Amino acid sequence: MNETEFYVRLLALPDGANDVLYLGKRYLLRKETLLNGKLIKIYAEELGANNIVSGNYYPSIKNGMLKPCEMSDRKVIDFVLNCKAI
Repeated sequence: MNETEFYVRLLALPDGANDVLYLGKRYLLRKETLLNGKLIKIYAEELGANNIVSGNYYPSIKNGMLKPCEMSDRKVIDFVLNCKAI
């Protein structure tokens, strides 16, 4: 299992639906941990707008493999590192 800052922050986010702030905007974040922790899915949508952040993370593959959904790795990483619970 890897110990990157991204992975540690991702684990700290609670499973389920949660309100978070990112870049001063409110998002509804949904996180699911599946397959005994071998897959972590996140999907966040900006409330009142159309921006989304979505990806799947496999912590046990290649010391962690991020598969964003139709966006850059950087966008998903930045979101996870900088979102704050409301």
